[in-house]
Amino acid sequence: MTILNKDTLAIIMIGTTHVVDMGGKSAFIHYETTDRAHLLLPDGTRFHGLWTLQDDGYKVEWQDGPTGSWKLDHTPGAIDYVDAAGIVRGRILRIDFGDPESLRGLTWLRSDAEQA
Repeated sequence: MTILNKDTLAIIMIGTTHVVDMGGKSAFIHYETTDRAHLLLPDGTRFHGLWTLQDDGYKVEWQDGPTGSWKLDHTPGAIDYVDAAGIVRGRILRIDFGDPESLRGLTWLRSDAEQA
């Protein structure tokens, strides 16, 4: 068991989408920038929020949703999402570059200049 540190997390998170197995169904988490993230849960619920890297994980605050602290735990052949209580909540199935699921939306938290 190895909890991934901030430097490693930055490489595998910023600008990518994690496809996460949550009990046989997939969730999609797009880490758009160093502070913006987007989530699509298996039931179709979408969240947009702000996230920050920590020394050994990250924190996320979903707009109109929950706030949480997460760690990514690496074992040979797997990376698991671990919640603040130490419970594994999902396993990464793959990491895609960019936003192939179009989670970002068009106008979330963007200034007029960014939207143009």
